[in-house]
Amino acid sequence: MNKFRVAIDGDFVKPDGSPAYPMFDLAPLHAHPGVEVAHVALGKVASASALAGFDALILLGNRFAPDSVPADGRLSIVARFGVGYDTVDVPACTGAGIALTITPDGVRRPVAVAILTLLFALTGKLFIKDKLTREGAAGYARRGDHMGVGLMGRTLASVGIGNIGAELFRLAAPFGMRFIAHDPFASPDLARDLGITLVDLETVFREGDFVSVSCPLTPQTHHLVNAARLALMKPTAYLINTARGPIVDQAALTKVLQEGRIAGAGLDVQEQEPPDIDDPLLRLDNVILAPHALCWTDQCFAGIGASAVRSVLDVADGHIPRGLVNRAVLEHARWQGRSPAMGA
Repeated sequence: MNKFRVAIDGDFVKPDGSPAYPMFDLAPLHAHPGVEVAHVALGKVASASALAGFDALILLGNRFAPDSVPADGRLSIVARFGVGYDTVDVPACTGAGIALTITPDGVRRPVAVAILTLLFALTGKLFIKDKLTREGAAGYARRGDHMGVGLMGRTLASVGIGNIGAELFRLAAPFGMRFIAHDPFASPDLARDLGITLVDLETVFREGDFVSVSCPLTPQTHHLVNAARLALMKPTAYLINTARGPIVDQAALTKVLQEGRIAGAGLDVQEQEPPDIDDPLLRLDNVILAPHALCWTDQCFAGIGASAVRSVLDVADGHIPRGLVNRAVLEHARWQGRSPAMGA
């Protein structure tokens, strides 16, 4: 019987052959008697030739383009290590009968915690106070000039209340804030249960004291946070983005931060990653930056890895995988032909 062959993105391995992320546990794959695992160097854009002969791919940060689809028709699943899938050509996957999965269970709590980390650091003036402390007496003498911002009664606003946005509001419940959000796909019942008032997008920016971006990057959300919407924000408000950089018009954000038209921003993502070293955003002291890795913890990567492995094993065992993005693939003849259970 042919083995179900799983390609693991080569970036999961260091040049010396040791695992780059040892908390990513491949043991369930190795333990499955019908599964064979290999690490594969994909290139910046996954190479179709490198993936020939494989049934599954666990993809880290490289792109999967139309040219990445192997000609042998064997690849049945691309399991994206994370929840963002803007690096994967979804129509190409669907057209080839390839399932695309993501790992919402693994990132829900870690990213929501990352949002709160930025919120607390910004409102507590953490970086400024750290700097003052290192100046000794001179810094202590100026600490009264950098009063923090309390949370009670303030408005926490979110663009999106999906997997991560909803978890943000669950975690923020004890802090006594008012909750508002915009999400055209939101469940009114979920919003009610979480104490969130659903509003239009402009109201999110106009009324939010802390505006968090928690929506996917799509053609419709590219530069959703633009100059016009930033102009609606209070001068005391903060913007937080842990989703994808291009959702925010970074040039417009840099301008309002330079001019002090909002209080500050916390960005785990940038429009260009990594940013140019001379990007003016990097020189501002009213923005906190992280390299698209603020949620990266041992538990986060363990959870993401477990979810990706589960989806691959689902397909290996002839089942519809969890975390499926392109449900239209279930109607594809190639998908249905792989196993009697595939179209179930």
